[in-house]
Amino acid sequence: MDPTSRPAVVIDNGTGYTKMGFAGNVEPCFILSTVVAANESFLSQPKSSLKGSWAAQHNAGVAADMDFFIGDEALTKSRSSSTYNLHYPIEHGQVEDWDAMERYWQQCVFNYLRCDPEDHYFLLTESPLTPPESREYTGEILFETFNVPGLYIAVNSVLALAAGYTTSKCEMTGVVVDVGDGATRVVPVAEGYVIGSCIRTIPIAGKDVTLFIQQLMRERGENIPPEDSFDVARKVKEMYCYTCSDIVKEFNKHDKEPGKYIKQWKGVKPKTGAPYTCDVGYERFLGPEVFFNPEIYSNDFTTSLPAVIDKCIQSAPIDTRRALYKNIVLSGGSTMFKDFGRRLQRDLKKIVDARVLANNARTGGEITAQPVEVNVVSHPVQKFAVWFGGSVLSSTPEFFASCRTKEEYEECGASICRTNPVFKGMY
Repeated sequence: MDPTSRPAVVIDNGTGYTKMGFAGNVEPCFILSTVVAANESFLSQPKSSLKGSWAAQHNAGVAADMDFFIGDEALTKSRSSSTYNLHYPIEHGQVEDWDAMERYWQQCVFNYLRCDPEDHYFLLTESPLTPPESREYTGEILFETFNVPGLYIAVNSVLALAAGYTTSKCEMTGVVVDVGDGATRVVPVAEGYVIGSCIRTIPIAGKDVTLFIQQLMRERGENIPPEDSFDVARKVKEMYCYTCSDIVKEFNKHDKEPGKYIKQWKGVKPKTGAPYTCDVGYERFLGPEVFFNPEIYSNDFTTSLPAVIDKCIQSAPIDTRRALYKNIVLSGGSTMFKDFGRRLQRDLKKIVDARVLANNARTGGEITAQPVEVNVVSHPVQKFAVWFGGSVLSSTPEFFASCRTKEEYEECGASICRTNPVFKGMY
């Protein structure tokens, strides 16, 4: 059966979580932590202890090599057994451990999606400004190890933009604010192409929000087991946090009506099994506030997210700026806080309006600038917007023609994967 008649496999590998599924679906089939637990007890054994023939040693090594888990299974195994070591293959959006990444893809394809990779085209994602060598490594692994018939490596910001459009025409000019677990990027895209010189990266992401919540709860002396505090902070962030419009008013609300705003977290101590409870108070709104007032978390970086977006758009070519302000698309799990998009739009509008007024005052009212429309697009699938954009685009007939095929790879080598063209289905 022709692979182009089957749905493509879409895998979005993120620093914190990986989303995977088939093209044409609205939601990914699986969302797993991007972590691998490998059994490395064989490597630490002295060779003298592996008595017997060379074949026995080889078989023991192969068995150890196949003994690994990914996602939540990996985290569970590492807690219950000291022979499994955790590896995080992706750090700050870049693949750092290719052996672990190959193992991860192996489990994704065979154990979770349960498909034959030779029967499906594959769409994988990468961060903007990823070095071309990384695309070559990805191509080598997919074509050599998994023998896939075709591969397309898409920039995740372009896919997020495709997921964010609200009309029948896909608007491929806009700014993608991608707030993931390990990195926050502001990426301007014009006509489907990333404006590489204007990309801004912020060293505050979802993991920092979790660490800040953990720090606040620890300083307040909440009764949380130390080994469980990070997981509790992450769950508190996902369940209870929201974005406030005014931090001072929010403090007053919590102080006046603590019964209404303070939540209770109930957990079980992992070692003893004893139940415990703790209060969730100010951290509900202080967690997401680090994006708008970073100085409350760290002195190393003090520029707010709206200011970074404004600088990013102002550094873009002048003829694209109005279109970029008009289409600011949110992507990533850390943009899912309640009212995050509304607060971002309000703060950005303040900066833009102040600049327009200053320009009008400078010219003495002789030249009046047109008001700039600022629009932040929030949508229900922004948590996995990149994956959803990949699912939409790989369902179009133009997708298969744009993929790098196995034949091209065998003829030209891994360098064929360095470029992946923007295709007509994106418009």
